[in-house]
Amino acid sequence: MNLHRILLSALLGVVAMATHATDSANADWMTPAEAAQFRITPSYADTLVYLERLQRTAPGVIHLATFGTTPEGRPMTVVIASGDGTFDPVAARKAGKPVVLLQAGIHPGEIEGKDAGLMLLRDIAITHKYPHLLDHLVLVYIPVFSVDGHENSSPYHRINQNGPESMGFRGQSQYLNLNRDYVKADAPEMLAWLKLWQHWLPDFLIDVHTTDGADYQYDLTWYTEDPHKLDPAVSAWQHDAIVNHAVPAYENRGHLGSIYLEFKDGRDPRKGIENFGSGQRFSTGYAALQNRPALLIETHMLKPYANRVHAVYDLVELMLEQIDRHPAVLLAATAKADADTIARAHDAQARVSLTFRADPQSTKFELKGYAFTLTHSDISNSNWIQYDPHQPKTYTIDNWNGLLPDLSVTPPAAYVVPAQWTAIIDKLDAHGIRYQRLKHPLTIHAEGYQLDHPQWADKPFEGHLMLRGFDLRAVPRVVELPAGSVIVPMDQRAANVVINLLEPQAPDSLLHWGFLNAIFEAKEYSEPRVLEKLAREMLTKDPSLKAEFERKLHDDPVFAADSGARLEFFFEHSPWYAAQHVGAYPVLRLDAAQWQSLPAAYAPTDTP
Repeated sequence: MNLHRILLSALLGVVAMATHATDSANADWMTPAEAAQFRITPSYADTLVYLERLQRTAPGVIHLATFGTTPEGRPMTVVIASGDGTFDPVAARKAGKPVVLLQAGIHPGEIEGKDAGLMLLRDIAITHKYPHLLDHLVLVYIPVFSVDGHENSSPYHRINQNGPESMGFRGQSQYLNLNRDYVKADAPEMLAWLKLWQHWLPDFLIDVHTTDGADYQYDLTWYTEDPHKLDPAVSAWQHDAIVNHAVPAYENRGHLGSIYLEFKDGRDPRKGIENFGSGQRFSTGYAALQNRPALLIETHMLKPYANRVHAVYDLVELMLEQIDRHPAVLLAATAKADADTIARAHDAQARVSLTFRADPQSTKFELKGYAFTLTHSDISNSNWIQYDPHQPKTYTIDNWNGLLPDLSVTPPAAYVVPAQWTAIIDKLDAHGIRYQRLKHPLTIHAEGYQLDHPQWADKPFEGHLMLRGFDLRAVPRVVELPAGSVIVPMDQRAANVVINLLEPQAPDSLLHWGFLNAIFEAKEYSEPRVLEKLAREMLTKDPSLKAEFERKLHDDPVFAADSGARLEFFFEHSPWYAAQHVGAYPVLRLDAAQWQSLPAAYAPTDTP
C-alpha cells in the first residue's frame, strides 16, 4: 500500500507538472522554475520581472507594492491579490473579506513558497484555473522575505537538500535569522514586516519552509501552535479548517502529509516525536500572540524540488479555497479572540501563561517512514542511522507533541515604562502597541520586580548575550516618573504581545534578550582597604550577617578562595550598594485601583 501510494504521488506530480506547463505555455506564462524543469529558482530580479508582468496583464487582480528596504538596499516586495481589486485593508474589512498573509523565503534556502506562489498567482489571474479563489478574501503575498539572504545564493548552503541547484542563505545580510526575530525585532526586514502586519492585520498566516533531519515518506509536514497558546475560537477554527478540511483534501490529490516531525532522538525515530519548541520568536508563535491562526508548511528537503513546489502549491490553494468558501467563520474567530483579550483587562483573576511544558501523556502515532539500519561509527563514537528509501515501513511510535501551561502571571491593568528606557519604548513602537505619554512628572505607587543572581549564556545567540536565569520577587515601589514616561493599558487587542515583551520571565522578553543587562551593573565601587574596615564594622554590629558570611565560607570553597569576592560580600550588604538599585526592573505594574487613581491633572493624554 505504501509503495502504491508513493507511485501514485509520483505519477500525480508528473501530471501536475505537465498540466501547469501546458496551461501556461499556451499563453507563454511558464514561470522561470518551470521553464528550467525546477532545476533552479529564479533570482530576485527575475522574480520581480515575472510579478510585474502579472500586474501589467491583470491589474484588477494583482498589485505590487514595496514595504521596506533591506540592509543591502534591495526593495522588499509584497503582492496584493484580490478577485475584485480590493487592494487595501479598509476596503477588505468593509467588504467582510479575511486577509491571508502568505510568506516565503524567510529562510531563502527554503524557497518553494516563492515558486509555488508565482504559479498560483498565474493560475488565478491569467489561466483562470481558479477564477473564484479570491472572491471572498484578500491575499497578501511576500514572495521573498529575506531578500539579501536570497541573493546570497550558493550550491553549498543546505548540505542535504535535493535542489534547486543553488539556494539562498539562512541568515539575512547582518547574519540574523528572521524566524527568531519576531519579538526582539532587530532586523530592518522584521521592522518592515511588523509595519506590514499592523497595516493589514491578517486573519491567517501561512509561512513556508523546508525541513531537514530524518528521512520519511511524507512530501510535506505542517505545524500549528498548541491549543493552549491560542484563544479557543482561533484554535477551533484552525483545527477545523486545516485538520478536518485542507489536509484531507491535500492527501486526496495524491500527496502524503504529516504533522511536524521533531524526533526525540534523531538517531532512532522509534523513540518518538515531541513538540519542536516553537515560541514567540517564531512566525506561528508571534501570530498566536496576535490572536491569529497560523500554518507552518515544511516540505521535505530530500524530495525533488518539483515535488516540493507542487506540494506547497496544492496545500496553499486548498487553504485559500477553504477560507474563500467560509470567510465569515474566520472573521468571527479572530474578532472574538481580540474581544476576549480586551475584555480580560477587566478580570482581576485572569491568568496568562508565559511558558509551556510537555504533556507527560503521549499518544500513538503511525509514522510512515523507511527501513533503516543503526551501526556504530568509529568517527563519532555514536550510532549512525542510514535510511533505505526503497523500503517504506510504518512504525507505531509515541507522540509527545502536546503542551500544558506552565508559568503564568496575572496581567496588570497597565504597565509603566519610565521615559529614559527608550529601548523598551522603541520596541513598543515597533509592535504598534498603544500607549499614552505623561505630559508632566508624576510620583506613583506601583508594583515592581527585584531581580537578583543573574546568569547569562556563555555565547551569543542572534547577536545577543541572553540572560538565562535570575531570581525574581515582587516589591512595592514609589517612583517619580519623568515627563514622557509611557503607560501601556492592557485593554488592547495586542495585550499578549505587551506581556511577552515586558514580563521578565517570558522566554522572549526584552530582559531575556539582554536589552536591559545594564540594570545588573553596579556603577559605584570601593577600594579593598576601605572594604576591609567596613567589613569589620559590619561583623561587629550584625551577628546575623557574621553567621551568613561564615556559612558561605564553609559552603562555597570558590567564594572562600576569592579575596575580592569576600570583600564584595560586605559591600553588597551595605547601604552604599543598596542605593544603586542593582537589579531593579524598570518596568512597573499598575493594578486597576492604581491606574484609576492617577490624578486627572497628570493623566496620560499623549498617544503616539
